[in-house]
Amino acid sequence: MFWKIVGGLLLAWLAFVVIGAVVGFLVEAVFWIAVIGGGVFLGAAAYGAMKSDKGKKQLRS
Repeated sequence: MFWKIVGGLLLAWLAFVVIGAVVGFLVEAVFWIAVIGGGVFLGAAAYGAMKSDKGKKQLRS
């Protein structure tokens, strides 16, 4: 009976380790996707602002 309890606890611990590793990987992946997406968004916004600014200057003159 003692070894069944130890085996069950070991199995539960192993399951928590595997689940934690998978969830940790997913959280890290989502973080880096968000960082890359934010950089692309800021780059596109800056490009759009510069392009829009040039067009306004040409229309005024």
